[in-house]
Amino acid sequence: MYTPDATDLALLALLQHDATPSNQALAQAVGISPATCLRRLRTLRREGLIERQVALLSHDRLAAALGHGLAAIVELTLDRQGAEWLDAFEARAVAEAAVQQCWRVSPGPDFVLVLQLRDMPAYQALAQRLFTQDANVRNVRTFFATRRAKFETNLPLA
Repeated sequence: MYTPDATDLALLALLQHDATPSNQALAQAVGISPATCLRRLRTLRREGLIERQVALLSHDRLAAALGHGLAAIVELTLDRQGAEWLDAFEARAVAEAAVQQCWRVSPGPDFVLVLQLRDMPAYQALAQRLFTQDANVRNVRTFFATRRAKFETNLPLA
């Protein structure tokens, strides 16, 4: 198991805030050579500390251009909760593009899903596929978001 040192943590902190700086800029920011920085970044990727680098899109600006989407948080309880049943539902949920996050939780419901859909008909189609057709789904509570006050992807590194 790889244990990051203070320099690795400094690089990770910079990258999770903004992944666009060049290797040279990152090296300068943490006080190491560009070659050392590149080597460390490769190690952080190889060891899985950096899963991937993506662009975070502006929900509000895209909504203005494409029409407002529908965000929902779903609590879901299964009838049978053995590992094979939990794994099967989880696999189906994560395969859905509209499922942005899938959490197994305890106590309470078995899963909490965060959904982003185009509109209510898209939600109804997903609910039919994922919740209604699965005979093992016992209870579903869906909360439709009216406003997002905060969204962050940063992990605490201290």
